[in-house]
Amino acid sequence: MPKMKSKSSVTKRFRTTKSGKLKSARPQRGHMRANKNSAFRRKKRTSLVTTGAWAKLLVRMMGSK
Repeated sequence: MPKMKSKSSVTKRFRTTKSGKLKSARPQRGHMRANKNSAFRRKKRTSLVTTGAWAKLLVRMMGSK
């Protein structure tokens, strides 16, 4: 059976931590943030950690086991 191709969009957006969780940047960080309040902008600076069933699905999309 041939190897499963990895989804390149997922591999670009996520990276795996040592414990197996997936880490990514938060959305809404690009432009037009001048009119947002400072609490919103501060929360968007932190990285997003994905766990659970959704993380398992994304790991499979990345081409790992």
